[in-house]
Amino acid sequence: MNFQQLRSVREAQRRGFNLTEVAQALHTSQPGVSRQIRELEEELGIELFVRVGKRLTGLTEPGEHVLPVIERLLQEAENLKRAADDFAQAGSGRLRIAATHSQARYALPPAVRDFRAHHPDVSLHLQQGSPQQIAKLLLDGEADVGIATEALAEYPELIALPCYRWTHSVVVPPGHPLLDGPLTLARLAQFPIVTYEPGYTGRSHIDEAFASAQLAPHIVLSAMDADVIKTYVELGLGVGIVAAIAFDDERDRQLRALDARHLFADNMTRLAVRRSAYLRDYVYAFIQTFASPLTREVVDAQRQLTADDSGDTLPPLLRAVGG
Repeated sequence: MNFQQLRSVREAQRRGFNLTEVAQALHTSQPGVSRQIRELEEELGIELFVRVGKRLTGLTEPGEHVLPVIERLLQEAENLKRAADDFAQAGSGRLRIAATHSQARYALPPAVRDFRAHHPDVSLHLQQGSPQQIAKLLLDGEADVGIATEALAEYPELIALPCYRWTHSVVVPPGHPLLDGPLTLARLAQFPIVTYEPGYTGRSHIDEAFASAQLAPHIVLSAMDADVIKTYVELGLGVGIVAAIAFDDERDRQLRALDARHLFADNMTRLAVRRSAYLRDYVYAFIQTFASPLTREVVDAQRQLTADDSGDTLPPLLRAVGG
């Protein structure tokens, strides 16, 4: 048994049993992948994959049970390498951050600047995607840290630590009728709305608020990025609902912002890591740079807890920052 055999099995499952894609991902040939899988099956004495001719179509029942073990073995091998790197290459390496567009654009820049000032030998790799894509990157070991508002707390294999609360703002052009009089959901629902796509940046709280008020907003455009939303508001497409942090009086001179915290529930940005991952020293340093109460001790304590226990054990300071 060797790691190449284990990687071939894992990638076959990840890539929908397409051995051509597996070979490309592992930088080898398709016959080589098939041979690695067959040799592992022969050594284990079981078939891991359902086959139609030479084509793999799914996992067998034994394969369903064995795959999680293979995942753990490969994760621990990666942890071993990172532990060795901490001693062999102290203070240098690569930090892979996965974040939603809003977090990457508005929340991350100060943390990245401060982190780089103290860790100049660490290269940063920033990936952007949906909360679900961020979770998958973490679970697959392709990201070290994930930052998003929604979804990360739904995965028991991750620890999703609260960082800060934030609210929404309504953005309109100068002279818009909503600037006169109190801002209510009923008044807001009278206008076309431009806001985030479902699953992004607190969109669930927006939908819940309108549903609770038995109102059906006319959402004419949804996007992942607040800058895109503001652009279409400037063009007159509708009224925008964005994260309050995404509006800047100096930069957004062509728009006006209305505080909407009384309309929509607060949102929580979370930072997540894989529970079983080995975190290098500079990963802990970045986490604390992004959210100062998240010290190494706090992060490690949360990693030791079960998913059911982790919600009620954060220190008071972290609760205060988290809202």
